[in-house]
Amino acid sequence: MAKTVVEASHAVAEAVKLCKVEVCPMYPITPSTHIPETISEFVADGELKSAMINVESEHSAASAVVGAAAAGSRTFTATSSQGLALMFEILPITSGMRLPTVMAVANRALSAPISIWNDHSDAVSARDQGWIQLWVESSQEALDSVIQGYKISEDRKVQLPVMVCFDGFTLTHVFEPVDIPSQQKVDSFLPKFRASHVLDPKKPLTMGPIGFPNSFMHFKEQQQEAMINSIDVIKKANKEFGTAFGRKYGSGLVDLYKMGDAEYAVMGMGTLCGTARVAVDKLRKQGKKAGLIKLRSLRPFPKKELQSAIKNLNALAVIDRHISLGQEGPLFTDVRSAVYCNDITINSYIAGLGGRDITIKHFEKAFADLEAGKQKGEWLF
Repeated sequence: MAKTVVEASHAVAEAVKLCKVEVCPMYPITPSTHIPETISEFVADGELKSAMINVESEHSAASAVVGAAAAGSRTFTATSSQGLALMFEILPITSGMRLPTVMAVANRALSAPISIWNDHSDAVSARDQGWIQLWVESSQEALDSVIQGYKISEDRKVQLPVMVCFDGFTLTHVFEPVDIPSQQKVDSFLPKFRASHVLDPKKPLTMGPIGFPNSFMHFKEQQQEAMINSIDVIKKANKEFGTAFGRKYGSGLVDLYKMGDAEYAVMGMGTLCGTARVAVDKLRKQGKKAGLIKLRSLRPFPKKELQSAIKNLNALAVIDRHISLGQEGPLFTDVRSAVYCNDITINSYIAGLGGRDITIKHFEKAFADLEAGKQKGEWLF
């Protein structure tokens, strides 16, 4: 492995090169732009043998991914915010056609008002479209998750697309030390892509035909089965990655920090978990039994792992960087549904929308509320 200091966008591009992606349809949008820029440099310099397709919109990028994947190519694209929103029509088509692919989403707030800064409103709004979603905390995890993403997506028990979600600017433009694995190790971990069904004029077949009422639900049932199957596949890929590369991310679904004897915990996704670790350490020094549950997989949602993680807690605070307007934080909704039969207080906090900082003080307030027995949701400004 070669350790170097790069921004997360460059780390993602390095992962694409290591995975020998064959087709990259791209349309740049802040803050994901450095990903296609770096990939195009790799292609121009002969470091990556890939068809770089410069399309006219994000909708076109997603459509080209569908065509290339259906033709049997390993594909990749990246986007953010309104770009992901423009792709929305194609997201359920990609998953419904059971096309393995990976897309990096540099998370950015959806406008209006216009914001180029980070929150989770883009990818969380797309969580129901049949894409596996892996949420990362660091540049290293971004690189590793792209590699794992192909391993998961292309598994015969899954064959669903994967989003690797990482916080815009907070990660995309921040330089961190990253271990870039050798090509030999990645080749040993990730076999060459061989599609189970390929568009071939010599062997004609139809992909994505009309689904009449007597069959449509059966297709959706199969997608649901594949998503449930992916739970074990994600765990296995994470474990095998740990063996091969010397690092892994919790169970692959959740990553627990100081939860062994924790009485109170916070839960969230992405880079806010790094700040939460500092807050947990600070509270531990004060004798408080605090812990962190980092959610890595939003879809599939790891219900059993979460139930196990919270079984000894007195209370849990869930931090959402998105609000389902008219309801509550979507992560909070999922958590409450998963543990509804457990006798535990769960508080909802909305924070960090539009790039607003989430600080140690915010986590200290959440823990103080839990200790005081407060049962209410709040916006942390």
